Amino acid sequence: MNTVQAKRVLETALICAQQPLQVRDMRVLFDDSLGVDTIKQLLEELQLEWTERGVELVCVASGWRFQSRPEMREYLDRLHPEKPPRYSRATLETLAIIAYRQPVTRGDMEDIRGVTISSLIIKQLEDRGWIEVIGHREAPGRPALYATTRHFLDDLGLASLDQLPLMESPAQQAGMLDMLNELPAPVSDAPELPLTPPDESEGSLASVPDADGEPPFALTGSQP
Repeated sequence: MNTVQAKRVLETALICAQQPLQVRDMRVLFDDSLGVDTIKQLLEELQLEWTERGVELVCVASGWRFQSRPEMREYLDRLHPEKPPRYSRATLETLAIIAYRQPVTRGDMEDIRGVTISSLIIKQLEDRGWIEVIGHREAPGRPALYATTRHFLDDLGLASLDQLPLMESPAQQAGMLDMLNELPAPVSDAPELPLTPPDESEGSLASVPDADGEPPFALTGSQP
């Protein structure tokens, strides 16, 4: 099989796949006759060939996939004008803490935010598939350790946690929360949990409000 045919096979498989494909899965397409390095090279060539199109080939945590380019979202949203419910600021702050400080216990999160975190927030993030329990800390009560999932990285279009944006300034923190709230809705017919705005017990660490009148959270300093 020549290079053109091999790329055509890869392109077809990726477009038809419902989930990202890993290189080892793509080797099966060729009865393992193509090595990992060869397939990666073909994928990189495909990326270049799709550069000027509205769809791009990207590598995320779960593998390779085709996805629409960010600048196309404005137009695609017109096909589905209903937007999914937005998550509360408290929920997104909790998610950001887990993403940047993982693995963390619920107690760690509460120490960082300075308030009690409701079980509903943790359940929302678990039901969305963004966080999971990866173990337990050797401490009294053996509290669960939470971390983000590959699905979380896939939704952000990232291959690894190293690609998460910096969170050094209030503007960057607010931008990260906005980005999380704009992630696509889960592919499921299951009803969303009710999204209630945070009450006084779900406040933020910082006391200086942002441009929307809501106080930004802070992730600077050492983990408790």
